[in-house]
Amino acid sequence: MTAHPYIPFHLPAIGEEEITAVVNVLRSNWLTTGPVTHEFEKEFAQYIGCKHALAVNSGTSALQLALDAIGLTKDDEVLVPTYTFTATAEVVTYFGAKPVLCDSVRGGFNIDPEDAERRITSRTKAIVPVHVGGEPCDMDAIRALASRHNLYVIEDAAHALPASFHGQRIGTISEFTAFSFYSTKTITTGEGGMLTTNDDEYAQRVAVMRLHGIGNDDAWKRYSRAGSWQYRVLQAGYKLNLPDILAAVGLAQLRKCDRLYEMRRFIAEQYRSRLAGMEEIELPPIGPDHSEHAWHLFILRLRPDLLGIERDAFIEQLKEAGIGTSVHFIPLHRHPFYQRSYGVSAEDFPNAENAYLRCVSLPMFPGLSNEQVNLIIERITHIVQRNRKASSVPV
Repeated sequence: MTAHPYIPFHLPAIGEEEITAVVNVLRSNWLTTGPVTHEFEKEFAQYIGCKHALAVNSGTSALQLALDAIGLTKDDEVLVPTYTFTATAEVVTYFGAKPVLCDSVRGGFNIDPEDAERRITSRTKAIVPVHVGGEPCDMDAIRALASRHNLYVIEDAAHALPASFHGQRIGTISEFTAFSFYSTKTITTGEGGMLTTNDDEYAQRVAVMRLHGIGNDDAWKRYSRAGSWQYRVLQAGYKLNLPDILAAVGLAQLRKCDRLYEMRRFIAEQYRSRLAGMEEIELPPIGPDHSEHAWHLFILRLRPDLLGIERDAFIEQLKEAGIGTSVHFIPLHRHPFYQRSYGVSAEDFPNAENAYLRCVSLPMFPGLSNEQVNLIIERITHIVQRNRKASSVPV
């Protein structure tokens, strides 16, 4: 059997701009956090439309610093979706607090505000909505819930650059928003993240805590001509800063963020228009009205009542056809740590469980050619036609 040319699930959109930017940093002899990181923060804040953007070494670190800034302590609780990557919940445990898992909306992936509200107790301090795949959560409902119960809102926007909700860009709505620049994200630094806020005091706290609790916004300058060897440690901080080498990649990526988005949106439109006629699969939700999906992921859901194979077999057949895929996500309630620590099970989260068992993430990155997109659609169509149940064939 002739092997099909393989189309990977993801490739980063790295070009000469990023290579040149990194070489310039190497030649500058300033490798760690410095002027390039500062410029990245400045341009990111301008792009988002927020007052403060603070660069860190991962999206996980951004969430951690947000929880630190709100004073999360032992025995506090934080509402998080079960349908997310473990980073969203694990950071809560860093403080001895409890992540309280919440179900997804019916027919979708994002957190269900009504289910979240049912899980609130006197110890609940915050909620962390995740914009899964780049689809904006219903932030009106989440903000209303937070207002009723005096909760902080920390958005996990690892997938959501550049998404918007009702015309307002994600990153400007809540007290904090955490972005990820991991290698698969809509823009990348390899590893890295950004925390946005419009609050001056929060921004000052994060700036201190991300670099050992040193009480100077320009602590990184102490080895430069503009700096001083003197420093004061104000808090027991962390080591979560982003170096200039990675910030250089991020700055180059940010400057073409809109172009990369338009490429992903075009691919999403091709998928949506050409797969819409198959009743055996469900297309991803696009989010609330007057909102913009970032199209970081394109997540299909199979309909096992109409298709003669389960999700795992569908993925395997796509792999044999030369198509790389992934699954976003294995819900937290399915992992041994969360089961053991919090006594959760699939029965507690029917909507998330249903979405997980049926979901497949298709290749979605700017470098996909029209020919590759056509092949992906053709091979999905062939697999569906080959495996559909007789009862689903139109008469």
